[in-house]
Amino acid sequence: MSKRMFSDELDAFINTWAGKPGNLIMVLHKVQEEQGYISREAAEEVSKRLGIPLATIWGVVTFYHFFKLNKPGKYNIQVCLGTACYLKGGDAIIEELGKEIGLEVGGLSEDGLFSLEAVRCVGCCGLAPVMTIGGEVFGKVTKDQVKGILDKFA
Repeated sequence: MSKRMFSDELDAFINTWAGKPGNLIMVLHKVQEEQGYISREAAEEVSKRLGIPLATIWGVVTFYHFFKLNKPGKYNIQVCLGTACYLKGGDAIIEELGKEIGLEVGGLSEDGLFSLEAVRCVGCCGLAPVMTIGGEVFGKVTKDQVKGILDKFA
């Protein structure tokens, strides 16, 4: 017997939305909420369950930046590269993360603890540059603070 792809709750959600117009994005949001990203296997299962071609599903998940195609780390790091954060050194924060834990944007640390995303705005422009880890916001971050912030999560 094969392992179940989705939880009972997600199965019920998909069954509720199956056959309804505009169901794909709702279902994909719920899949990502449960699994943290949209895996190829999950996309194939959604394709079967909703009767939507896999190519259409991949078109949607690659078009919208909200959807993630890679498994996130236990702690997802987001570094803002919106105008204010970029001008105040957001790119230097990403560079420092690369030095400290070997992460590139879109990457996952070897131990699976951290993943890294560059985002366009987290709504804290007055605190630029901003980095979030697991939803916790760190403002006015300098390169020298990166290691200390990471140590809180390691």
